Amino acid sequence: MLLEMKDVSVEFTGMRGSVQVLKNISLNISKGEILGIVGESGSGKSVTALSILRLLGNNAKTSNGEILFNGTDLLKIRTKEIQALRGKKIGMVFQEPMTALHPTMKIGRQLAEVIERHRAVSKKAAFRLAVQALKDVHIHDPELVAAKYPFELSGGMRQRIVIALAMAAPPDLLIADEPTTALDVTIQAEILNLIKELNNKNDTSVLIITHDMGVISQLCQRTLVMYGGEIVESGSTNGVLKNPKHPYTKALLNALPDLADPAQPLQAIPGEIMDLRHRPNGCSFAARCSIAGEYCRTHQPALVEILPQHYTACWKGEKEQND
Repeated sequence: MLLEMKDVSVEFTGMRGSVQVLKNISLNISKGEILGIVGESGSGKSVTALSILRLLGNNAKTSNGEILFNGTDLLKIRTKEIQALRGKKIGMVFQEPMTALHPTMKIGRQLAEVIERHRAVSKKAAFRLAVQALKDVHIHDPELVAAKYPFELSGGMRQRIVIALAMAAPPDLLIADEPTTALDVTIQAEILNLIKELNNKNDTSVLIITHDMGVISQLCQRTLVMYGGEIVESGSTNGVLKNPKHPYTKALLNALPDLADPAQPLQAIPGEIMDLRHRPNGCSFAARCSIAGEYCRTHQPALVEILPQHYTACWKGEKEQND
């Protein structure tokens, strides 16, 4: 197994005390696999990704669990060791490409610096490899683009460059946090195809963070659904999308515009996402769930296997399977 997170919990400390933002997160990614994490904003997807690379702020504390990468616990190694892994063994595509690129440094120089850091090559050779990296992400006239600043390029072009930066080593694991946010559907499809191509070419494992079920369906072999800093459903992408067992997953799918009746209003999920400062005793989704009973509100469900390789944290789903 390339990556394993085992019962990882994360707390943020502020002026009003500590807030648990991740609760007992467990996941694994095999070599060459594409895994997706989906959920609303505030569900803990990005915190999960950032915790792997220990990029959370100073007010964040991993209160328990292990994050094993090739058998090494990333939570226990020294800062220098995790810095050596970033960009070389684990690449990251951040949400907003404009903020991920240095605004006053030309594209070629930025790529070359990453290559110099992780490969024993000269500056001249690093720049040649930087141009090749731009070619690998299907950028036309890579020499011309290498001489430009980020603000001179479109959003789609910048996103390709961020992917080129993340794949420059190339890494064993690529973490892509909302890689298609704010891109039009044509560019989005190109970015997804590019990630899939790099996955096939380099056998790179990919962790995709998104709120878009369409991205999940096109790219991922397995999918995890997160709500309130917890995993509430997991399984094969086909199983999760076609046979969802958790009410939250069903609600996400019902809210998709593509599946809606054109003559009817969209089915929004009622209420607001859970306030992490006030975790309920029972199911985290109970306050917004149309089928929740009193037992759901007072007892916390565990993530259990209700179909082969299909897990859900729902009393109703478990009862449905047992019946």
